[in-house]
Amino acid sequence: MSTPPDLAHLGPVEMLTPRPQESLEFFTEMMGMTVVAREGQSVHLRGWDDYQGWSLKLTEAATSGMGYVGLRAWNEQALEHRVKLIEASGLGEGWEQSADRGLGRAYRFRDPDGHRFKLYHECERHVKSADEQTDFKNVHGKQPNRAVAVKRLDHVNILAGDVRANRDFCVNTLGYREYERIELGDGSLGGSWMSLSIAAHELIYTRDAHAAQGAHGRLHHVAFWVDTREECLRAADIWVENDVFIEFAPSKHAIAQGFFLYGYEPGGNRIEVTSGGRLLYAPDEPCVVWTEADRAKGQAWHNPTVATFHSYGTPPFEADAGH
Repeated sequence: MSTPPDLAHLGPVEMLTPRPQESLEFFTEMMGMTVVAREGQSVHLRGWDDYQGWSLKLTEAATSGMGYVGLRAWNEQALEHRVKLIEASGLGEGWEQSADRGLGRAYRFRDPDGHRFKLYHECERHVKSADEQTDFKNVHGKQPNRAVAVKRLDHVNILAGDVRANRDFCVNTLGYREYERIELGDGSLGGSWMSLSIAAHELIYTRDAHAAQGAHGRLHHVAFWVDTREECLRAADIWVENDVFIEFAPSKHAIAQGFFLYGYEPGGNRIEVTSGGRLLYAPDEPCVVWTEADRAKGQAWHNPTVATFHSYGTPPFEADAGH
C-alpha cells in the first residue's frame, strides 16, 4: 500500500470584514450558509455539505482581507513531518494547542509573501441535526430552500509579489502539486494553480499588481462550490436582485475550466461561486503552462477579463480606493 501525502486538503478560512453584520447577512441570506457559533468578534459558518464543523470564519476587523488559511494533515505523524519541513524553511511561527473552534492543536506559519496559515489534523466533523436528516446518507447536511445554497468551500486565491517563491514553498515544503501556471515573457510567474487532491485547484497564487508599491499578504478571492452551472446563473440573478456588486458575470475560465461568478461581499472581499473544473486522476499529469499570448485571448470563450480582476485585492491598496 502506498503512503498518502502528508496534507489532505484545504481547511477553513478566516475572512476579515469592517462591516460584520452586513457580511454575515450576505453569507447567510445570499449564500445560504449556516451559522455554527458566535465567539467574540467572530462568527463561524458552514456550507450545507462541508464535512467539517465550519469552513468560514467571519471576524470583525478594521479592514477587509484574510485572517488565515487552514490546511488539514492526514494524521498526526504527517502533521509532525510537515512541521519539521516548515521549521527548516524559516517560516514557522509555533504551535497553538487549540487552533480554532472544533480544531485541535495546530502549527502556525506564513508563506514567503506573509499570508498566515494554520496546519492541523484533529477536527470535529459536522453531525446532522434532526432537521437535516434525509434519505441521502452520503451528504453532510440538507440543502437549504433559499438563496444560492453553496455546498462547500472550494478554493482560495491569494496575491503575491513573487508567485514563483510562493509556488516553490508550497510544492517543496507543503507537498502541493502544481497543475497549471502562467509563465510571463520576462520569465516570472503570473499565477500558479495547485492542489493536494485531484481537484484542479485548492490554493492559487496570482501576482499582486501593487507588490512593487509595498502590498503583500493580500487576498484575491474565496470560492464556494455549487453543483451546476445553472446554480451560478441563479446566483447572479439573486445578487442583482439584492444589489450585490457583480465584478465579473458568469462565464468559464480557460485555466482549470471552472464556471464562475465573481462579486464583492459587503466587507469588500471578492467572492466566487463556482462549479465544474478539471479533475486530475493521473499521478504523473504534466503541468499545463499558459503564456502571455494565451492569456491575451481572455477567458475560455475569449471574453476579456475585467481590469479590476488583475488589480483589486483585500485589504485594498490605495490605488483600489475607488472599487
